[in-house]
Amino acid sequence: MLKKAALFYDYPPEDGDVFGQGRRDLIAEITDLYPHVINGGNFDENADALADVEVIFATWGLPRFADHHFSRLPKLKAVFYAAGDVRSFADPLVENDIILVGAWDINAIPVAEMCLSQILLSLRGYFRAARQYRDVKTHAAKSFSRSGVFGETVGLIGLGKIGTRLRELLSSFPIKVIAHDPFLTDERAKALDVEAVSLVDLFERSLVVSNHTPNLESTRGVLTANYFEIMRDGATFINSGRGAQVVEQDLVRVLSARPDLTALLDVTLPEPPPAGSALWSLENVVISPHIGGTVGDEVVRLADCMIEEFERWEAGGPLRYRITPEVLKTMG
Repeated sequence: MLKKAALFYDYPPEDGDVFGQGRRDLIAEITDLYPHVINGGNFDENADALADVEVIFATWGLPRFADHHFSRLPKLKAVFYAAGDVRSFADPLVENDIILVGAWDINAIPVAEMCLSQILLSLRGYFRAARQYRDVKTHAAKSFSRSGVFGETVGLIGLGKIGTRLRELLSSFPIKVIAHDPFLTDERAKALDVEAVSLVDLFERSLVVSNHTPNLESTRGVLTANYFEIMRDGATFINSGRGAQVVEQDLVRVLSARPDLTALLDVTLPEPPPAGSALWSLENVVISPHIGGTVGDEVVRLADCMIEEFERWEAGGPLRYRITPEVLKTMG
């Protein structure tokens, strides 16, 4: 007998239909799927019909469950979350022994791909040359040391899901990768073919520094002026981690004094920066509106991952992406 299932989500359709391109139809084939999408606003009016639901497929906009949710879903066994960060709602599910599975590793793919493109452009001096070209309007704009990809050094701060994905993408290029991660063991460093270094060494040696530090209380404000000041001539700092990890006034001060440096910021604190922030006016800063995550047609990869996990679970196989209390600790 097919398991009773329901879809839970609430997010703008312009961000891409996670359960589109036939994924909702497939879920309806492998489960007894409730016909309406549930969210925090319509839960109560649909709750009576959800009493037999055992499985939830969800994505962005899944509400944080409270006692009244659990009392109306007495048979709920598992939630398959087709998106990344689960911290806003995970604890009640895990504490109530509901299996929670998330596509956080798949959601890391586009972030890593974006950072790869930024790294390759930075190694060619693209961003510095482009802004100088606008000023001098001659090929003298590229008259600075541009080492290119071959043999250059890139530094990764953090080797979680995104950092690891990025390192794997960089393996296709003749690039030396160094990394700073307090949890990096010698065995894992060898497996990833990275050199473990201190944060000071990483900023001193890398032509591109890419930040993927987890969003923990202990990592707030860790990237200060003393690191940005020692960056190499023409170096680039990429931040797709969190804005809170950077002391913004320090970054602004160093970038103002050193026009050779470039900062590519997909995250800030707050998002967006205040209207008067120097980040908007500094020529060597590029701010993007947190676009690193999964969007558009690629969002169905998240659903595919959760459908595969559901089928593994139903067949009694091991789950690859289950969110346990231990996993939650590493997510911050």
